[in-house]
Order: sequence, then structure tokens, then C-alpha cells
Amino acid sequence: MDVFIKFVIDFLETFFGSLWSGISGFFLGIFGMFNVVKYVEVFKQYAGDFNALAWILAILTVLLLVGALGAIIFVVYLLIRKYIRVRNTLVSQEELLNEVGKLNKEVVKLSNEKDKILAMKVSHLGLKPEESDVIEEDEEENKTPLAEGESRFYKCTLIDEQMVDRVPKVYDNEITLEEICERFRNFACSRMGLFYEIKIIRLFIAAFASTRLIILQGISGTGKTSLPYAFGKFIQNDTNIASVQPSWRDRTELYGYFNEFTKRFNETETLKRMYEATYSEDVFLTILDEMNIARIEYYFAEMLSILEMPSRSEWVIDLVPSGWPTDPKHIVNGRFRLPENMWYVGTANNDDSTFAISDKVYDRALPINIDTKGKYFEAPYTEPLNLNYKHMESMFAVAKEKYKVSEDNLKKIEVLDDYVIEHFRLAFGNRIVKQLRDFVPVYVACGGTEIDGIDYVLANKILRKFESLNLAFIRDEIEGLIAYLSELFGKENMGESKAYLSRLQKLF
Repeated sequence: MDVFIKFVIDFLETFFGSLWSGISGFFLGIFGMFNVVKYVEVFKQYAGDFNALAWILAILTVLLLVGALGAIIFVVYLLIRKYIRVRNTLVSQEELLNEVGKLNKEVVKLSNEKDKILAMKVSHLGLKPEESDVIEEDEEENKTPLAEGESRFYKCTLIDEQMVDRVPKVYDNEITLEEICERFRNFACSRMGLFYEIKIIRLFIAAFASTRLIILQGISGTGKTSLPYAFGKFIQNDTNIASVQPSWRDRTELYGYFNEFTKRFNETETLKRMYEATYSEDVFLTILDEMNIARIEYYFAEMLSILEMPSRSEWVIDLVPSGWPTDPKHIVNGRFRLPENMWYVGTANNDDSTFAISDKVYDRALPINIDTKGKYFEAPYTEPLNLNYKHMESMFAVAKEKYKVSEDNLKKIEVLDDYVIEHFRLAFGNRIVKQLRDFVPVYVACGGTEIDGIDYVLANKILRKFESLNLAFIRDEIEGLIAYLSELFGKENMGESKAYLSRLQKLF
């Protein structure tokens, strides 16, 4: 045993002795490189035998050595500095990731607060806060990184799972457009305490046939938000409310965004409802509440362009650059096709806190003015219904064939177009004419008259553009236009257009 112990001691002594010799030799070598005393001793040893040339060469040798030692010191300094920088960068990245995590938590908290405020906002419509359409965020959803095999689209994937056992609805496919208007008006009155003129209801339903964006504008408190909200209750498919904020700058406010930290797509309630619509034949509505508190051209520009595509197969948005195997069923290769059964209703106030709605938006939308509160009336208790969007669009198609705008009125519109171009340098445009051809027949099918439908489109799509002109210089021309409208369509017709032109005159 003593022999073994001595063997181990000698064996390890050989290893650690060599290791120590290496380490000590390294540091002794470094010390020797910078041992100035040794260099001086060597120099003195040979200096006595130097001639002139040797002295010159010796001095050069000393200078070269000093330069080499200085270079070594400089390289070591750079390496130490680089190490410190790399270390600081790693620490900064770690701090940044922690900060991103904290910010994500704050975003979730603020989103929850917004939802609570929105629930309070709709509570005056007869709902209890817990019955509102606001869905609380899953707090853990956006906090934790994505687990392996988990979908980055949490809400949409959940809809896929819910729709597996979906039972198809039985729709009321025997109802007419006029009956829808009457029943909805009575429903809003008897079930929700909301009073609307029948003309407003007809305009609202007819607008579905001409555009995907409806703008409800007017003074505050006239029921702009409650109108589409009540319609959602009437068709038993609750309306989604997207409360526009002044900070909205791009489309991510509508759809959501991909979180690089958690590898999740933070879906908005609007995107969730759009995805849900792909599984259903219901009519879906999304309210852009106070849509002009931010610039519509910023956050809704892509939607305006896509919805103008003639083929619905082109209604596609890119959500993420590429597809993942765990993505929802209807999001293919990172792309999502917009549902055909979704309409967007924006509410707009015209005051100092809002932005003016541009012609680009107005040309693609159909505005409805709600400037007065509805008058009280009695209505029978009315049940809701299930409305199929395909049936609704089929009724639109039938109305466009049955109640085509008369050739006589179309010729009058062409003549009026020439008059407006000559005197005001404004034109109707093909888009507006198409909307008129789509809107007016459906308005007639809802119980209105052709001339009133034409009057409304002209007043709100054409004459509205006069506000951008210098009214002080066209005051007399406006008087001539009023007279011309009476000449073309009769003194008893085009009341809304004439009233609008008269209001413009009174401004000066």
C-alpha cells in the first residue's frame, strides 16, 4: 500500500509539476520580455567594443524591440477591449429581452383595460357588462414562448377546434328585403329601446349591396354605433366592435402582429371574427368605432384596396412571411383570404378631435347621415332571425334585375354629369355610377323610391365634393345647379340634394 501511495504522489507530482512549470514559465517568459534591467546589462556588456556603425545598428535594434513590445501591449489592449464590448453586448441583449418581456406584459394589461372600457361603452345598449362581446385575453397566451407543436395563432386554432362539432343553422330564407327593414326597425324599438326612421334602415340595408364599407356620420348621440350593434343582435350574430385609437398607424391594429420574442401571433378580436366568418354563412359586421379619430388611410388602406378587387379570390392578406405546419386551417402559407360575409361599418364624428375623411375613402364607401335622434313610436314585440349572406346577396341580385335604374333617369344623370363638369370641374366617375346602379334598385326593394335613391347618392357622393371647392366663387353657380336639378327631375324631387346645396350657399 505504501508503494502505491508513493506511486500516486510521484505520478501526480509529475503532472502538476509540469503544469506549474508551464504556467510559471509562461509568466516568467512574459516578465522576461519586459525585463528592462536584463536588456541594459546585455547592452553594457557589448557597448565597449562598438564602432560607429555598430552603435547605429544597436540603436535601431533597441528601437525595433521597443516597437515590438509596444505592439504586443497594443494588441493585448485591443483584445481586452473587444472582450469587454462583447460582454457588454451580451448583457445588453439579456436586459433588452427582459425589457421586451415586461413590455409584452404591459401590452396585455393595457389590452385588458381597453376591453373593460369597451364593455362599459356598450352597456347602455341594454347589455350587462358580462354579456358584452368583449372577450378577455388569456393572460398566459402572450407571456410564454411558443411550445413545440403549439400553434402560433391561438385564437384561430381554437375556432378550428370549436367548429368540428358545429351544427348548421336554419336560416330564414323566405324573408324579403322590405320585411327585413320593417322587422329590424320593430326589433330595435321593442327589444332594445332604439328608434330609427325607416329611411335610415333602408339606406343601411341597401348599402350592403354597393360596398363593404359603410360610414355612419353625424353628431354624437344619434345612435351611430348602436345601429349596426342592434343589427347584429337582430340577426343573432353579435357585431364585433373595434374601438379606433388615435395611435393607429397601420394594419397591425386591425389584424395583430407576430411577436418575435414569444413566436406567437397576437391576434386581434377583429381577426378572430374574420376567421370565424370563414366557417359560417351568417352576415358578420365589424364596427370601426370613431374611425376618423386616426387617419383611415393609414390603418385601413390595404383593406380598401383588397375589397375593390373584382374577384373575391383575390381578397387575400399576408399575415406572416411563411406557413407553419401548426397554422390554422384557413391560413395557408401565411396568407388569409378575407371572408365574403364580412362588412365594415365605420362611425365618424366631425369635430376638432378627428381627421377629415378623404375622397379616396368616401369614393369607396357609402356614407349615411344620422343627424337627428329617432322619434318615439310603438312597435310590436319582434323576434330576431337568422340571415344567410348568400340569400341576402341573391335578393340583391334579384332587385338589381327587377328594379333597374330607368333609362330616362340614367340619361338625366349623364346630362347632369356634363353640367357639373362644365361649371364645377367635377365628374361622377365610373365607381360612383356603378355604386348608384347597385344601391338604387336594392333601396327600391327595401321600400324606397328610385328618385329618392338617386337623390341620396348624388347628394352624398357627388355634391359632397363641393366642400373642397372655393364656395365663395361658386355661390351663383350653385343657385344655377339647384334650378337645373328642378328642371331635370322636377321641382318636387331631389329634395336632399337641393337642401344640401342651399346649406352650402348659407355658409357664405
